[in-house]
Amino acid sequence: MTQFSRRKFIYTAGVAALGSAAIKGCASAPSNSGGASPVASPAAATGGGGGLETTEVRLGFIPIFEAAPLIIAKEKGFFEKHGVKDAMVIKQSSWGVMRDNTEIGTEGGGVDGGQYQMPMPHLISEGKITKGNKKIPMYTLVQLITHANGIAIANKHLGKGLNMKDGQSKGKAYIDSLKAAGTPFTAAHTFPESNQELWIRYFFGSMGVNPDTDVKLIVIPSAQTVANMKVGTMDGFSTGDPWPYRIVSDKIGYMAILTAQMWEFHPEEYLAMRADWVDKHPNTTKALLKAIMEAQQWLDVAENRKEAVEILSKKQYINVKADLMMAPMEGNYAMGDGQPDIKDKNKGPLYWKDGKGSVSYPYKSHDLWFLTENVRWGFLPGDTDTKKIVDAVNREDLWKEAAKELGVAAADIPTETSRGVETFYDGIKFDPKDPSAYLKALKVKKVA
Repeated sequence: MTQFSRRKFIYTAGVAALGSAAIKGCASAPSNSGGASPVASPAAATGGGGGLETTEVRLGFIPIFEAAPLIIAKEKGFFEKHGVKDAMVIKQSSWGVMRDNTEIGTEGGGVDGGQYQMPMPHLISEGKITKGNKKIPMYTLVQLITHANGIAIANKHLGKGLNMKDGQSKGKAYIDSLKAAGTPFTAAHTFPESNQELWIRYFFGSMGVNPDTDVKLIVIPSAQTVANMKVGTMDGFSTGDPWPYRIVSDKIGYMAILTAQMWEFHPEEYLAMRADWVDKHPNTTKALLKAIMEAQQWLDVAENRKEAVEILSKKQYINVKADLMMAPMEGNYAMGDGQPDIKDKNKGPLYWKDGKGSVSYPYKSHDLWFLTENVRWGFLPGDTDTKKIVDAVNREDLWKEAAKELGVAAADIPTETSRGVETFYDGIKFDPKDPSAYLKALKVKKVA
């Protein structure tokens, strides 16, 4: 069995039933401001390659910036433009609920797919995080975003070296002192074994801190992180914007590091779908991809960001005031703890293109990093055939087909499934051709 603490099935079913009852209120219709706004590339008006098998789909999302392409595709009419007129985007209260609703599927009142941390789709496919370890094949289709994550830390730790600037020289000694005093640092993330846990593990590991023995890791849903920081449930957390920014704006903490600083133009969260749904609806799948690609293009137009946060601020979406989301949406962060503020749109969320090329394209090399990190921390056995898992789950071929039908310029369609060697802020390099060399270079790890 998985090491996850699992909900009883009756609870899962109850949550799903509750979600079903609330779906109509959460799945917003396109805004009255009209259909699709102009984007960087021309778009076809149909799904392409034949008629759509269905006009319906149920997509789950978590209220963070990573969900923006799904929400914008709904609100700006891109789903409808490509024929998926009955697309529903349904808020999930936590990643655990998103996992559960993926398991039961639409027949059980759940979802067909939606927004996922990585490598959740791979772990669901392998039965690593499902009830009874049941394998539910998934496909990753689109990377939704780069950046827009950070690690925030409570003000009581100001000046102790827990930040990007001082962490390498002072962080371990301070964490060790807390452990010795019987008050270990409590670090929160939003779901085990996936990217927001992996970011905070990397942060501590780069200092020489073992996150399994030197700190206490707990799971808290994104929208509850601010409240839990206020009451002292945790000392720091890793999650997506706008929640880390809220910690700073509410003056209860500071930004230790942005994931954009840890790994510039890093992969973040993805659109993934149950494989059985995609296999049954290939043309509708490509229509979905086109709608999301258009939404990503729209989001990367600077003049659209103000409207974007106004849409995201709605109660059925992120439910945070638009003026509190505008700064991080534009890459403006007050870091605190003696660090210079960041005012750089390239350090904020990017949805279609970044400094290394395509954001949207799902590189297999990025899937491999997330799985390699799972091996690093002992979540997956050391002899796991990670390439086999990536090849089974990653459907970059469908992304390319949809992009060509949409009219995306050839220069914006990657020709390689690897983005090449990636470099992290502590100097560690990940070569997807040799993951074992990456593991050997890390200071802290479980794998030999």
